[in-house]
Amino acid sequence: MSTLRLLAADGTVTDAALNAGGSFTRPASALQSRVAYAVAHVVPKTHADNTPGQPADIDWDSTLAFRRNVYSWGLGVADAMDTAQRNMGLDAAATRELIARSAEVAREEGGSVVVGVNTDHLTESHVSIDQVIDAYKEQLHFTEEQGAGPVLMASRHLARVATGADDYRRVYREVLESATVPVVLHWLGTAFDPELAGYFGAPDWQTASEVLLEVIGENPGKVAGVKMSLLNAESEISVREQLPEGVRMFTGDDFNYVGLIGGSSVVERGSEASETKRPERTHSDALLGAFAAITPVASAAIQALDAGDPDRYLEILGPTEALSRQVFAAPTFYYKTGVAFLSWLNGHQSAFQMVGGLHSARSLPHLSRIVELANASLALEAPELARERWHGMLRLNGVDV
Repeated sequence: MSTLRLLAADGTVTDAALNAGGSFTRPASALQSRVAYAVAHVVPKTHADNTPGQPADIDWDSTLAFRRNVYSWGLGVADAMDTAQRNMGLDAAATRELIARSAEVAREEGGSVVVGVNTDHLTESHVSIDQVIDAYKEQLHFTEEQGAGPVLMASRHLARVATGADDYRRVYREVLESATVPVVLHWLGTAFDPELAGYFGAPDWQTASEVLLEVIGENPGKVAGVKMSLLNAESEISVREQLPEGVRMFTGDDFNYVGLIGGSSVVERGSEASETKRPERTHSDALLGAFAAITPVASAAIQALDAGDPDRYLEILGPTEALSRQVFAAPTFYYKTGVAFLSWLNGHQSAFQMVGGLHSARSLPHLSRIVELANASLALEAPELARERWHGMLRLNGVDV
């Protein structure tokens, strides 16, 4: 029996039995019970200058193959968002090319793609409200031209210049008025980006969510859904219950997604996301960075819900939440390193490299814990390959294997 060598924070090593893969099968038809997107990362060329401050030099074959794999499991792709290193290395030119190429792949594969719309192409750090609006519109219209669904991301520029809730209402109203297709609004919490503190004009989620709901209510037909990324199940459930008819809640909660997606279909004891009542809105859909790391497992779990088997859903997806919590552990914005690391372990890229050198953002013991939890949750797609690559990395760093 093969074993995995694990490295603890104090330098001690232990061994764990290597589990066989989950033997999950791709769906024969489209997933039915939930709408689910995996928020995908980008793969740079191995020989590129993948160091801080350098522009992205993307390995398009590997990057787009990763998206084709997601589609093959029945999930949609959310692209050019924070997982793809927006505001953390992915420059404006690379972002535009990624959106165009990803939209083309979606058409080829018959998949659903949504992409991030932001203001991050602006070179100035501080701009006016009018400039924020124009910047949003520029990216929005480019996205629409490519045929991708827009996700209106939280803007650092707006967070800096806004003096209160009215500024948020104005910006979103004017941008949504110019949209030709319904958009998804993304509320990204400070764990993911500290520069977004006070977004929607308030420091607490209760007051801020009132502004968000007002924006949606004032723009009927313009909002397809909301992605909540506050890592707080209570806030998501609260907003979900108040959404207008036809507006979906897409969970972006990588800590509590099992209960949020399962909703009233499952009973998950001891989870923050457990629901003690049955509101009209009984579950969230998914738009998750975690699903890029565990795509086959996520697909199998939703297939179980499609088959009317919530117990099997919990059996499959439940163990992955500990893995996701490790990947997204504080400082949470470095979760992208864990997503790329698992992509490498699972054979989706030839090297553990990231744009801007972000592959160095997590320690070896942190990565070791990811390996341990991925093995336990059957998220290693090719266990022997993962073992070989992980042990090679340990040897390179002077750890006896």
